[in-house]
Amino acid sequence: MVILGIDPGLAHTGWGVVEQDGSRFRCAAYGCITTEAGQALAGRLAAIHADLTRVIARYAPTACAIESVYFGSNAKSAFATGQARGVAVLATADAGLALGEYGPAEIKLAVVGTGSADKRQVQYMVRTILGLDHDPRPDHAADALAAAICHANSHRARALAGEGVR
Repeated sequence: MVILGIDPGLAHTGWGVVEQDGSRFRCAAYGCITTEAGQALAGRLAAIHADLTRVIARYAPTACAIESVYFGSNAKSAFATGQARGVAVLATADAGLALGEYGPAEIKLAVVGTGSADKRQVQYMVRTILGLDHDPRPDHAADALAAAICHANSHRARALAGEGVR
């Protein structure tokens, strides 16, 4: 299975492609789509959609995992992230990909073993699980890879339990 992980954000949308073979994982690629604050909103969203569409075309994932929006105290930031997340979901829907949605704590729990892990712990575990010789950077890309790993583990667990997959 080839899984595209997405950590959505208006300024920075991380993405990562993980190949799963049984209990083994391999990183195919990762990166971060960056948009400038001075750009018009429509242009920023179009750039995120276009870049994710190119990633999907290049790596041909069979599934996608996306981090859900965390609604903290900054509603303006959460709204902008939600818009970026929406165009990311649209890009995956256009490609007909199965989509798994996971909260930040759920991803951290699946990858690190605790839902309160910090960015450094997530980067370290992603590096270890994927056998990389360096921490994936920026942290948005590491978070996207973590989402893909979470999805793979969740998918595998449901398959072993005989449940349907999302």
